[in-house]
Amino acid sequence: MDHGQRVIAPLKDQVAAAGSTRKPLLLPGVYDALSARLAQAAGFEAIYVTGAGLANSRLGVPDIGLTSVDQLADHVAAISDVVDVPLVVDGDTGFGNAINVRHTVRKLERAGASAIQFEDQIFPKKCGHFAGKAIVPLDEMAGKLQSALDSRRSDDTLIIARTDARATDGPEAAIERANRFVEVGADIIFIEAPTSVDELRHFAEQVDAPLVANMVEGGSTPIVALDELGELGYSVVLYANAALRSAQRAVTRAYAELKSEGISTNLLDDMATWQERQDAVGKPFFDELEARYAS
Repeated sequence: MDHGQRVIAPLKDQVAAAGSTRKPLLLPGVYDALSARLAQAAGFEAIYVTGAGLANSRLGVPDIGLTSVDQLADHVAAISDVVDVPLVVDGDTGFGNAINVRHTVRKLERAGASAIQFEDQIFPKKCGHFAGKAIVPLDEMAGKLQSALDSRRSDDTLIIARTDARATDGPEAAIERANRFVEVGADIIFIEAPTSVDELRHFAEQVDAPLVANMVEGGSTPIVALDELGELGYSVVLYANAALRSAQRAVTRAYAELKSEGISTNLLDDMATWQERQDAVGKPFFDELEARYAS
């Protein structure tokens, strides 16, 4: 990758600017290094490394807590190596207790995370829009967040505190937890799975911190336009798996066509060209390196 092509503001500055201008930072979810390259090429100035995307794409399993911290750190390192934009990383529950959270923060910072998200579900966790979730006691989660804050090597590494209490205990319990997370010192608050625009508005009115709105197509939360979410008071808007789901549909169609026809001719209009593929993975840059270091 040819570094230095764009000047990107630190994530902390991007979030602050989003809050002051009511123009939310839009985070696309990426599920591997190629999708991260494509997101940067599309002009996004920060990206979200989705935990569900890691489980789905690397292991071929649902988002039910089957990935490990080492798999996640390797995944983040591979992505960090090929993009210049800040990475917001889904750290799930921290993979255990407060001591595990410390270990997770250190590993993900070294791998290249600019922000790490932790949630208050029990371990193993489930997707925030699955049924049957359960959450840890509030004091336990507060301790895990304090561990995360104490463990980061750089104050520029943001800690995002997510609560799933809306689904398990109702909206007021979610607000109580969110405000406790603010008191602990979390940089950004993420209340998962609001069920209406009114609820999104209510959460923003009751929690004085930068907030994440998670847009999950087919999930519990209505899909709301970026500008409207900014007016409601959200600083970050997340589309964690829109790209992965689009890729899944495209790949399924390609395999069906290939199986049916035995030839790829009818797929050509929907494929990246040969050159587009090479450009997407930075081959011209590596060609330059090869020429530079040739004996």
